[in-house]
Amino acid sequence: MRSYIALNAWVYCGFGGERKPREFIDWAAGKGLDGVELTVGDCLSVDVPEAEARELADYAKGKSVGLRTLASGAGWGKWLCADDPAERAEAIGFMKKYMQLAKWLGAETVLTVPGATRVAWDASHAEVSYKSAWQNATASIRELEPVAEELGVNIALENVWNRFLVSPMEWKLFLDQFQSERIGVYFDAGNCCLTGRPEDFPDILGDRIKAVHLKNFEESDSAGGLHGFGEDLFKGVVDFGRLFAAMDKTGYSGPYTVEMIPFSRLPDLVLPDAALADRMVEQIKELKCL
Repeated sequence: MRSYIALNAWVYCGFGGERKPREFIDWAAGKGLDGVELTVGDCLSVDVPEAEARELADYAKGKSVGLRTLASGAGWGKWLCADDPAERAEAIGFMKKYMQLAKWLGAETVLTVPGATRVAWDASHAEVSYKSAWQNATASIRELEPVAEELGVNIALENVWNRFLVSPMEWKLFLDQFQSERIGVYFDAGNCCLTGRPEDFPDILGDRIKAVHLKNFEESDSAGGLHGFGEDLFKGVVDFGRLFAAMDKTGYSGPYTVEMIPFSRLPDLVLPDAALADRMVEQIKELKCL
């Protein structure tokens, strides 16, 4: 049985922070969830004062709701791998605040999007060559490495649809550049299905996996597009039994967080969706028994 399965805030709180962190924590406590993943830049500002962050941490603890990870989509706007030094500086500045907030909240890991070479749904950002993305992201993370060590917070880079760091071997080569054990991957089991198999990542990345996102992906139309991310955790190609078995072999005891963003609704995707969040609780209970 999985010891800690949480729910990401987007499904319950929305992309604009329509519901607040304490509302989410109260709801999660009522549902008996192990924890929640607050989203920074949406339901929670990166500029939350220390006292307020610590009060929120105490509130969650009092409700027996964990705050082990934080997520943010900020990396889609300001890239750690950008060619523009000013943009990289902004991204690094955000990361320092983000990690400090995690420290105050008692979160052990921050989800980080390193940027992209190209984003299919956003043509406004300048493209970056793969070689430059590798070099720029490496330099940015090396600047953040001592901060992660000092704060005791993991920088977990997520495998996303960014045309960068696609296979587990690429991830291994990239992560092996860093000395700190605080630099790792936030492994998203659904995101990797477009180009690979989820169960192959743990065997190669081992303890570099700091946190795991759970969702599913339906392959269609020659592998599928964003619409492949639906509203049912168990509908798709992810075999959670095989994934958990592969993770268990690595000794992983970290958090598993369900991220439910039903892109199948596009172009009419609207969150929050309390009914969908309620359904996820029932599926999370099924997951815990696998």
